[in-house]
Amino acid sequence: MTLDVITIGRSSVDLYGSQVGGRLEDMGSFEKYIGGSPTNIAAGAARLGLKSAVITRVGDEHMGRFIREQLAREGVDVRGVATDPERLTALVILGIRDSQQFPLIFYRENCADMALSEADIDEGFLGEARAVVATGTHLSHPRTEAAVLKALRLARENGARTALDIDYRPNLWGLAGHGAGESRFVESAKVTEKLQSTLHLFDLIVGTEEEFHIAGGSTDTLAALRAVRAVTPATLVCKRGPMGAVAFTGAIPDSLDAGEAGPGFPIEVFNVLGAGDGFMAGLLRGWLDDADWPTALTYANACGAFAVSRHGCTPAYPSLEELRFFLDRGVIRPDLRNDAELEQIHWSTNRPGDWSEMRVFAFDHRVQLEEMQGASPERIGAFKQLCLDAALKVANGRPGHGLLCDGRLGREALYRAEGQGLWIGRPVELPGSRPLRTEPQIGADFGWLAEWPKDQVVKCLCFCHPDDDDAMWADQEATLTRLFQAARRNRLEFLLEVIPSKVGPIADDTAARIIRRIYGLGIYPDWWKLEPFETEGAWAEAVAAIEANDRHTRGIVVLGLDAPEERLAASFALAARQPLVKGFAVGRTIFGQPARDWFAGRIDDAAAVERMAETYARLCALWDAARADAKEDAA
Repeated sequence: MTLDVITIGRSSVDLYGSQVGGRLEDMGSFEKYIGGSPTNIAAGAARLGLKSAVITRVGDEHMGRFIREQLAREGVDVRGVATDPERLTALVILGIRDSQQFPLIFYRENCADMALSEADIDEGFLGEARAVVATGTHLSHPRTEAAVLKALRLARENGARTALDIDYRPNLWGLAGHGAGESRFVESAKVTEKLQSTLHLFDLIVGTEEEFHIAGGSTDTLAALRAVRAVTPATLVCKRGPMGAVAFTGAIPDSLDAGEAGPGFPIEVFNVLGAGDGFMAGLLRGWLDDADWPTALTYANACGAFAVSRHGCTPAYPSLEELRFFLDRGVIRPDLRNDAELEQIHWSTNRPGDWSEMRVFAFDHRVQLEEMQGASPERIGAFKQLCLDAALKVANGRPGHGLLCDGRLGREALYRAEGQGLWIGRPVELPGSRPLRTEPQIGADFGWLAEWPKDQVVKCLCFCHPDDDDAMWADQEATLTRLFQAARRNRLEFLLEVIPSKVGPIADDTAARIIRRIYGLGIYPDWWKLEPFETEGAWAEAVAAIEANDRHTRGIVVLGLDAPEERLAASFALAARQPLVKGFAVGRTIFGQPARDWFAGRIDDAAAVERMAETYARLCALWDAARADAKEDAA
């Protein structure tokens, strides 16, 4: 079996109000996440290292593509995500009103996931899974119920485990109005009857006390659990909020406290939406590992604690490494989202994308191009589009390629680069500034970063040296700190480039001293862009300084400094011996002479693209060869 778990049911786009403490009526902006209980569970399980998939439907439009692409970024198998050509992807609008109220509106009228049918259930696909998880909403309509029942039948025939997250939303059973999406319980004999007709199909049933009330037909929790036990031998897991959760594998005792329990965690409740899905993901990790129930419930409670502490559903869920760190270290402060150490691990272990190889064409230069004869802002913008053409020609859809391009002179190239599979970095520094200053269009408060696509990386070049005086360091540190915090606030990765050789003499430990100082400020660059050191000792010092402070950094890229190709080949050979160095970011070596010739009218567009592509391709080959040689030597 190649999959650990397949979930089945709802899939939506969640639009979360960005402002906290206000009414939905007053929200001014929203954050966009994937949503829907089975979708959240599949993503949460993938973050915990399980091989997960989801069976659902999405619309043939932008939101449907977003769900499919984001699931893939989370590591979820999307073979079971069907595209509905007639219906729109479901939407949910949510908000955090206060610590007790979390208003939400479901936009699910004839939505894509409610068109899921038996035809969407593929026997071969189901046969790959160790477990199948259903949620209650898709038992509310005959068509989706038929799909769920077929999936459960096939799972059981294949010897897979089956689980139900009751996930009771009265609104989605037609028992509450559009404005009552927040409602969690409305009595209904019809819903109880429907649920009880399917409970015997599950090995594990999970719900809150209110959800067991609807499943058991009683508002007395113990009576409801006994009613459920009367129709199924499944393990019953009852969630009790801040009191943790309990599991019952046999007869229901006279007290909830008599069940097998896992500890709760004393944390501040910030947002309850999606907490149950995070809980379920953690529970699945323990259940499918055949852990005892106290251990599985500990995982589940911890994942639920993360969820209620952060904004959004899926974005709040932990990685496996983050979960282990939290369980080993414990709660330091109850508002987990403000625990800097924990949040750094959360951020760095949940970043999407594999950039283990970096071949970056850097044409973010501004002053160097502005100084060329025949250059103007319009012509520079046109030339940067030619640079992009060269980058795309070399990349040819293959992974591990990228670009650095600015948004002032290269805006149109940046726009066109999106969605092409390239890594994209974007500079913010005012060229040549020391102390560091940013481009005016970034804004004094760095507010312009809010407009950036989320896959673009904030790149900042800082000319600094360990021997700079205190005033210089204080000025530059203040700017770097504010910029790093702004990048994180806007969920953008941060690349820091330092070039001490332009400021003063360098030794093997020069870059390492800067690196340690930056980490001491609480700044954790996702990427470092460093000079091509001339000694193994310098590389060893720099790498050691990074790894001592951040085991999860994306890595290092080597800059070019307009060096000739033969010199770059030598620097690549030395840098490639360090696994933390992922590749290069080179610019003027590639575009310098073609740019001068193009601005002077000596070559046309096609020739400029061809010459830059040839040089870029040679540098890629040089790097790949250097890496291969380094791996061979290490072996």
